[in-house]
Amino acid sequence: MRGTLLLLATLAPACGCERFTVRTDNRVALAGPVETRILGPVDTRVELPPVSPTAGKVKPVTVQAGAGRVAVVDVDGLILNTPFSGPLSLGENPVALFREKLDAVEAEGCVRAVVLRVNSPGGGVAACNAMRRDLERFKARTNLPVVACLMDVSAGGAYHLASAADVVVAGPATVTGGLGVVLNLFNLRDLMAQFNIVPQGIKAGALADIGTSARALTEDEKALLQAMADDFHGRIKADVSRSRARADATVFDGRILTGAQAVDRGLVDRLGDLDDAIQLAAGFGCPPGGAAGKPEVVLYRRVNDPAHSVYAVSANVPLQGAGLLPNLPGLERSKLPTFLSVWQPELTLERLAGK
Repeated sequence: MRGTLLLLATLAPACGCERFTVRTDNRVALAGPVETRILGPVDTRVELPPVSPTAGKVKPVTVQAGAGRVAVVDVDGLILNTPFSGPLSLGENPVALFREKLDAVEAEGCVRAVVLRVNSPGGGVAACNAMRRDLERFKARTNLPVVACLMDVSAGGAYHLASAADVVVAGPATVTGGLGVVLNLFNLRDLMAQFNIVPQGIKAGALADIGTSARALTEDEKALLQAMADDFHGRIKADVSRSRARADATVFDGRILTGAQAVDRGLVDRLGDLDDAIQLAAGFGCPPGGAAGKPEVVLYRRVNDPAHSVYAVSANVPLQGAGLLPNLPGLERSKLPTFLSVWQPELTLERLAGK
């Protein structure tokens, strides 16, 4: 079959995180400038190994030799309490993975300090809040010093998480802030009308269909959703203000800041890079009167997720259906909207993130 190889090429990248096997015993014809025919039975097997293995617990991987162990706990990409799995996707639930890494650090018993390496625009309000609470409880149980290092971007809920650290370090080119709350809703009534799609809703409860894409929000519905966003925003403000007493009130309007601006506004304690954050954490973890030398640095990885430097990143790509379905905001209503604390969300963020 001429379509067989095309089918294999199409399915190969779409296997997600599971092993995928294709077999065929059909005749195959390859079309080209000169057609080549393969006659007789053909046994074609395509096997793709899992790209983000979840078998086995995370284990420490040494990326820098030294004395006195510093654990780097990395948080990368969009933060949502959902597994980034499925066709054209790879990755794990970032909330569950963060908790597992903290548990692994605590179980070791030989870690002197933790560096929270954050490179994320933020994510779901509830997901980021859960991770912050996990970090707070971890600090209370272990009494380990935690230094947050803000990488390229650490905004919205990602900064909300990082602000719980004892010290926050950012680079001069870091983008941070974005401490607002958004709920992306879309009115698709006119688009549906173009395809002669007429909703026939049946509901019990005046607000049972609040947020539907089939019509505009009423004033009462807008007020209700606004009150929810304000409540979530107030909780973020309270948490950040408690952790960072110098934080300027103006930073809570959702604006983004450079690392230097964030230092001036009280969100960041000092400028520096990841190496600076690691050395700072090592100094906090020294015995009284001791001097911090070059520490041993470990990251936490699964068996087939190697790390060779402190910058190693695990793949976490939420791209279900990308390129296969129309990329229209709000069109895929099986993906529920989520209250987000995130910088500059893409209009299709909920769909791309599997929500």
